[in-house]
Amino acid sequence: MPIVLQNVVLPTDRDPDLLPLYVDPDTWSTIDGEAVRVSQSAHISDVRSRTSVRIPAGTRTSFATYFNAFPASYWQHWTPVRAVRLSVRTEGAGTVLVYRSNGSGVQQRIATEEVSGESESVFDIPLTQFSDGGWIWFDIVAGGRAVTLAGGTWTTEQEPERTGLASIGTTTMNKPGYCVDTLTALAGSPDALEVIDRIFLIDQGTDRVSDHEGFPAVAQALGDRLQVIEQPNLGGSGGFSRAMSETLGREESDFVQLLDDDIALEPESLRRSVVFGRFTTDPTLVGMHMFDLLDRPKLHAWAEEVEREPFMWRPLFLEQMPHDFSRRNLRQSRLLHMRMDADYNGWWGCLIPKAAIEEVGLSLPAFIKWDDAEFCLRAGEAGFPTVSLPGAALWHVSWVGKDDAIDWQAYYHARNRIVAALLHSEEPEGGRLLRHSRRVDLKHLISMQYYPVALRMRALRDVLSGPDHMRRTLATRMPEARRLAARFPETTVHRESDEVLRSRFGRRVFDPPRGPVPDPPLGRARIVTTARAVVSHLLRRPDPRNLDTPQVEFSKADATWWRVWSVDSAIVSAADGSGKQIYARDRRMFRRMLLESVRLHLRLRRSWSRLARDYRRALPDLVSPEAWRRTFEQDA
Repeated sequence: MPIVLQNVVLPTDRDPDLLPLYVDPDTWSTIDGEAVRVSQSAHISDVRSRTSVRIPAGTRTSFATYFNAFPASYWQHWTPVRAVRLSVRTEGAGTVLVYRSNGSGVQQRIATEEVSGESESVFDIPLTQFSDGGWIWFDIVAGGRAVTLAGGTWTTEQEPERTGLASIGTTTMNKPGYCVDTLTALAGSPDALEVIDRIFLIDQGTDRVSDHEGFPAVAQALGDRLQVIEQPNLGGSGGFSRAMSETLGREESDFVQLLDDDIALEPESLRRSVVFGRFTTDPTLVGMHMFDLLDRPKLHAWAEEVEREPFMWRPLFLEQMPHDFSRRNLRQSRLLHMRMDADYNGWWGCLIPKAAIEEVGLSLPAFIKWDDAEFCLRAGEAGFPTVSLPGAALWHVSWVGKDDAIDWQAYYHARNRIVAALLHSEEPEGGRLLRHSRRVDLKHLISMQYYPVALRMRALRDVLSGPDHMRRTLATRMPEARRLAARFPETTVHRESDEVLRSRFGRRVFDPPRGPVPDPPLGRARIVTTARAVVSHLLRRPDPRNLDTPQVEFSKADATWWRVWSVDSAIVSAADGSGKQIYARDRRMFRRMLLESVRLHLRLRRSWSRLARDYRRALPDLVSPEAWRRTFEQDA
């Protein structure tokens, strides 16, 4: 019995922005050195159903797209599958052409078939020449009349390595609408439900999902598959650990599929993740890619790594991400034909084998930030790799309009990065991590951002106190961090409906940057600029007039440390554009925090080896199912 690896699918809603992810019309041109679409032969109105689309007469449509091309290199590398069968069902007269690519994005035609009437074209394709990368896809060319793609599948006769189902684990904090939408998408997707055992919805908020007006209907549709668990807010790590813990008790489940709450789900992606996880030679974490929910053709990253020396996460080929499929689709993007290996995948969508949880434990009690990266590193060290699977993705609220490096989350950015490095870094004294962390503090101070530095100092003190603080403070550090904001005036967002802020010398406008972030000074210029900024903040008294009325105004993009250091105060737009914040120079606070930062980082460097031993020794208990169950019972 053939096993379906991948269905050809079309958008679940009639959003024209989604179309380039599913079908690719053939009319492109090069403008200013970049491939751009100049006309479109297929439109959203041509989509007939979830599996069917009309190709207008005399036009050509390619399925060399994110969701409908087959990621051959990943299947060849990670599974024992060595042949796939492409079946294409059509109605009308036309031509079906099959192509492949290699890791350099060079395409080759491998098969052609003329079709007429109601027909099914079948192509058997070996998976033996995709070591470095490559996809397989098909095009349809319509003749004098329109052709309809009635459906398509990619199948194999190979038996999977494992056959269990997946339990879904999603955790939410006051986002019931998103959760109901995700549950509704699953309830309306029989193919996805076939691979699902249980859906664990961990509700940690006060605006309960069960109180949402759409919940009763979707709960009835899902029946016993859905289990809502209400618990106090233990962060993403606490919610996902609860889902992992519940999955360990499910004999029918071989996997837990973690999903964030603020997403829009492509149900076929979930099915593909589970099927891929069943076929991998060794149990493997299978991550979904993330598209921007508010800019839907834009992909966040293809694969992500943790750079070991600075111990910092980053997308591979950062300078080419995010990738906008509305401007350059798969055939125009050679980079996306390369097989990229990941260190970790974000928990907006990640399939974890139950065997990995049984071997390495649950999430670190990190609350948020770095819990996903640390778990994937830990699993990788135990022999469970992570694959970010092309063709499996969801839409997640992006980080545009947010700056969590300067809000209460600054505590978790700092603490959890250092803890993860203590657990996994092999670099002496953490490599460049502590030097980079010290620079982050300095940039905040130069920018008159004292609140995130206060949080980062608390984070470093907690790290130095030892690993026991992580579970002890799991439920308390977030509200404490939020309360601390009241002591720092720059955290107040002044809404323009309440008051119109004016600066003494108006708004400073800079030339548009070449990229999304203005270029910082480099080399000697960076050293000189930093030195001037530090000396200025230490020695020069602010003009009292600039403390009474802000000196200048900056846009959020322009308010970089190398631009604001020379002013006494500034009005800066909030990251989400909802208002403005006032930053003012405080010499006493600058001096005190700078000295504290230097002192704490020096203590960390001197204690690094001892702390690494302590945290590694404590890790098995921190992540054990038994310890997490005690936490759930204690906070119930």
